[in-house]
Amino acid sequence: MNESPNTWSKRTAFAGFDWASDHHDVVVVDRNGAVVEDLRIDDSAEGWQKLRARLSPYAGLAIAIETRSGAVVERLVEAGLAVYPVNPMAAKRYRERKRPSGTKTDRVDAWSLADALRTDGHAWRVLRPDDPLTVELRLLCRDEIELIAQRTALVNQLRAALREYYPAALQAFEDWTARSSWALVERFPTPAALVQAGKRQWEKFLHTHKLYRPQTYAQRLSVFASADQFCGSPAVTGAKSLLAKGLAVQLRVLEDQLDRYRTRIEELFAQHPDHDLFGSLPGAGPKLAPRLLAELGDDRARFDSAEGLQCYVGTAPVSYQSGQVRKARCRRGCNKVLRQTVHLWAGLSVRVCPWARAYYEQKRAEGKSYACALRCLAQRWLKILWKMWQTRTRYDAELHQRNQVRHGSWVIALQPVTS
Repeated sequence: MNESPNTWSKRTAFAGFDWASDHHDVVVVDRNGAVVEDLRIDDSAEGWQKLRARLSPYAGLAIAIETRSGAVVERLVEAGLAVYPVNPMAAKRYRERKRPSGTKTDRVDAWSLADALRTDGHAWRVLRPDDPLTVELRLLCRDEIELIAQRTALVNQLRAALREYYPAALQAFEDWTARSSWALVERFPTPAALVQAGKRQWEKFLHTHKLYRPQTYAQRLSVFASADQFCGSPAVTGAKSLLAKGLAVQLRVLEDQLDRYRTRIEELFAQHPDHDLFGSLPGAGPKLAPRLLAELGDDRARFDSAEGLQCYVGTAPVSYQSGQVRKARCRRGCNKVLRQTVHLWAGLSVRVCPWARAYYEQKRAEGKSYACALRCLAQRWLKILWKMWQTRTRYDAELHQRNQVRHGSWVIALQPVTS
């Protein structure tokens, strides 16, 4: 939310904060642009104490920084400062405006941010911190995504190792994100160990891991029995079996951590006031609904229109017009986590929501790619989500269909109308 002109007019000093892992540069300018403070602090208790002491004479200080989250931002907010996040690309342009030669130093970065805040900050949005519940949920969801990416990397590495010396394992099991697949490698790390174990041990393994299926039972036993007929050489088997077993152990431990993350995310999501709102979204489910909530936050003034939300998510294209030239390209400057989450949600909604499926199929029939069709569908969903978010109401499929009929939406003609 932009500050009122009255509030902004009372500000007498403006700061720029260039942060790093072990130190930070801070420059403060007055209303005329003169530098009144220029310091570097260590990222330590003593450094932050020094910063608070140096900035204390400037009541109502506004400070610009090239990020909107993290420990640095939290400390600035705790110090009672009005924090203004700046897009990295915008920060680069402000620096180039001050130093056309291309000169770049931490001090120049801090100074250019401070002066940009002085001249343009009246139109910027001051950071409104989310409540602690939302912040914790967001951090947990983002960390869970990173852990899932690590699991994917380990699974790919494990499959590559098995392909070299143990192809029977890949033939027997398709889902290598499942614990039972890793357990096979731990229990029978080599083709020879699997064959020597015999039918009784194979059956026990399948029953223990709840893998007994009449349609796959005979085929798996046949694969187990002939596992050593097509495998790696003794040298390759000796080396890669050690790697595969180590990867299986890592995957098991990582999956235990992911289970803990999911449990905690479910607990926090259930406690959040917007739980029912995001939980009602078709296709979002228990995994994507908390991510959508966490990334959107709880500040309703953050987006004054659905278009603002669409730009933040990255589904809205970037337009370019110069003379007779008119182009549009995919938006890259956006919340990458939220864009990925909305893309997944749009894809899942096609399976459970009739109008979403009809809309998606129509876009595909028009010749749009899978990704483009989902992006178009996401645009539609974000309009609905923004309205739900603003009014704090759950998704109502019947109400949405009535609205489509009332407004004469072309989508309604592609799906059966229910009374």
